Amino acid sequence: MSLAHLDTRPATVTPITRSEQPAAESTSAHLRAVPTGTEARGFVLYVGIDEDKAAADGTDLSEIVAQLRALAAKLSPSSETYAAVALAPRGAGGRDVDVVRLALQDPAALAKHRHTPDDEDRARDGVVIDLSRKRVLLDNNAANLTYKEFELLQYLVLREGKTIDRAELIASLWSADDSDIPNERTIDVHVRRLRAKLGDYEDIVRTVRGAGYRFDRHADVSVQHTSTPSPDLF
Repeated sequence: MSLAHLDTRPATVTPITRSEQPAAESTSAHLRAVPTGTEARGFVLYVGIDEDKAAADGTDLSEIVAQLRALAAKLSPSSETYAAVALAPRGAGGRDVDVVRLALQDPAALAKHRHTPDDEDRARDGVVIDLSRKRVLLDNNAANLTYKEFELLQYLVLREGKTIDRAELIASLWSADDSDIPNERTIDVHVRRLRAKLGDYEDIVRTVRGAGYRFDRHADVSVQHTSTPSPDLF
């Protein structure tokens, strides 16, 4: 996926916790990934998740940090940890983890971001939501959406930028005759399955904490409408 659409304004890195303990002498065997003449002094784990997604999962960023620090201390009491929150402009496109890597100046992410894709690259990248043919293309590959998953995506797409609550989605997309009508908790499962099938572009369906879901169009998203107005469009 091309990251050229990401906002590259300076992102702020805000320390949120730090724990320092005496470093232990390294007794590990030679690591093949470490070039000759150097030694491994630690590692970086980039975690891509925004506050809304964390809340939808029943947690928050501070709790995730605390649990990861506790695990590191359990596995290696002599380890030192440092955690930071990566802040990026609201609405920056791309996967959360890619935004985090850019914000924290990860060399590999920066190198990829600086790459200017040629015409062939641009033709492969992006999402095409074809409402007339009832299909979604991800980098020119058809996404294997079920009928109900496409209906759910279409409902959000036709109300682009508007947050739709769970009750409205259920009432609009399921009839009384359906045998699998979800409730306001299980509708989240349907959304989660849809986002999983969107792969790298899952964040076009955003979770709005305490409110519902919203379709956010990015620069690499194209919506092809039908030739006549959809009866679902208001």
